Amino acid sequence: MTIKVGDRMPKGQFMVMGENGPEPLSTDDLFSGKKVVLFSVPGAFTPTCSAKHLPGFVDNADQLKARGVDTIACMAVNDVFVMSAWGKSGNVGDKVVMLADGNGEYAKALGLEMDASKFGMGTRGQRFSVIVNDGVVEQVNVEPPGQFGVSSAETALQQLS
Repeated sequence: MTIKVGDRMPKGQFMVMGENGPEPLSTDDLFSGKKVVLFSVPGAFTPTCSAKHLPGFVDNADQLKARGVDTIACMAVNDVFVMSAWGKSGNVGDKVVMLADGNGEYAKALGLEMDASKFGMGTRGQRFSVIVNDGVVEQVNVEPPGQFGVSSAETALQQLS
């Protein structure tokens, strides 16, 4: 079942790059007591993700935080090393937390996985964004295949107005 407004985010775990290497980050640590904008991309370093999606959140991070967002997080079905390298390449600094959903387990728990095997990418997460307040979903924005718009930072800013 696909996550919807009013649902509690499922329990799970991501990997993030810490000062001493890969570290787990639980969904409790990510969402509890915080307003979070989580966006998902089909893959790090892919064209739309690198040219529009990630940069939009980096560029609008201060505005999002001014509207009460504690954490902006980017999720992809990639390993932690790829997510870390993509974050460095995209100059995210401390503006966006780069979450590795290496096996696609969290995308599946949200009901937002997709089959990208015809592109040689296997199972991935769909392009989407969610606004979460203390673990409860306030907004869900899932892109139609091959499109980019409703999951953008600009849409999140409008929804937080």
